[in-house]
Amino acid sequence: MTLKHLLTLSAAAAMLPASAAFAQDAAPGFDEIGPYIMTTLLFCMAGFLVFFMAAGFAMLEGGLVRSKNVTMQMTKNIALYSTAAIMYWLVGFNTMYPGDFNGYFAIGGQTVLDAVGVSAADAALDYASVGSDFFFQLVFVAATASIVSGALAERIKLWPFLFFVVVLTGLMYPISGSWKWGGGWLDAMGFQDFAGSTVVHSVGGWAALAGAIILGPRLGKYKDGRVNPMPGSNLALATLGTFILWLGWFGFNGGSQLAMGTVGDVSDVSRIFANTNMAAAAGAITALILTQLLYKKPDLTMVLNGALAGLVSITAEPLAPTLFGALWIGAVGGVIVVLTVPMLDKFKIDDVVGAIPVHLFAGIWGTIAVCFYNSDAAFGTQITGIFAYGVFTFVASAIIWFVLKMTVGIRVGEEEEITGLDTTELGMEAYPEFSKG
Repeated sequence: MTLKHLLTLSAAAAMLPASAAFAQDAAPGFDEIGPYIMTTLLFCMAGFLVFFMAAGFAMLEGGLVRSKNVTMQMTKNIALYSTAAIMYWLVGFNTMYPGDFNGYFAIGGQTVLDAVGVSAADAALDYASVGSDFFFQLVFVAATASIVSGALAERIKLWPFLFFVVVLTGLMYPISGSWKWGGGWLDAMGFQDFAGSTVVHSVGGWAALAGAIILGPRLGKYKDGRVNPMPGSNLALATLGTFILWLGWFGFNGGSQLAMGTVGDVSDVSRIFANTNMAAAAGAITALILTQLLYKKPDLTMVLNGALAGLVSITAEPLAPTLFGALWIGAVGGVIVVLTVPMLDKFKIDDVVGAIPVHLFAGIWGTIAVCFYNSDAAFGTQITGIFAYGVFTFVASAIIWFVLKMTVGIRVGEEEEITGLDTTELGMEAYPEFSKG
């Protein structure tokens, strides 16, 4: 090797540390990319949990309807989730999060994901990946549609129901959701709804209430001034569905922290988990005790809905309360369910699974309860938000249900309802050996 070669190699070796240092400086460190990675991971994990709530709704409804209608409920639940996924991609996500807009209404376009292998320089390092954000928000809208499915069970036609889901998930929910979570006029007013007691749950409840009124009760439910019970087919399945929903709610509320890039964020997520669990437990125990006192025997269906009402109640503010705060907020939710289920029957509003008391009435309560622990919330603003969501969703839903009723019809015939929707609408039964009764 010549002297010239040795000098060349020495010069190259001398440059290596500088080049390595330059490359190290150019690449962002974990302090820069860590929040993006961790928040994206939070959205993915929480989204998985909320997606599993679709199974919870299906099992809950399948257990609380009569055996002759179980297949229809399973069909509706998988179809509504799939419909919501397509509509939220097509128009819903960018309608709900339009960026700069007038604060009231802006129809968005299709959702476009980040490029494959997106670089740190091109990623939104201050938040999370588009795909994770889109997926996390998508599973919420599907939950809203599931609320409507249970309330209107056993007498509604499949295709008109799915048409309503198209409008609900593609337009109605995203438009009203933009008022708070998209930076709209209610957000500007200071309306507080952490994970959706109103934005998600009461919207589903208002849509279900409008549908139940226009659709009418099941045949034989109210006769000669009496309420005739119509027991569900499988309370074990309904209990399984409730536990699945309870599990999914940790993602529902915990993921709504919307950040996991700091010690404070991770600690807050764990605090939300604990409060969410406490509210559900308190709702269940309250319903258990109250039904024993009122009816001399505990009512399992009320206990299940008491747990769900506790969950809905804490959803508007699962972070700020103490564990005792979560307990009494959830307990009030349990009381609401036990008292409002028979109230609906007095008005001859037939809600098969108790979705309206759980999601609408407890959702209203949870939105008001925010004021007890969140100093940024004001009663007047919270009431304004509740009223705005109620008027918009109920009126829009009533119009759609009424138009469908006057055109294609929304209710099956008497013979079909008596026989069961499984055989008359679908031609198959969930329990072919036992569904004749």
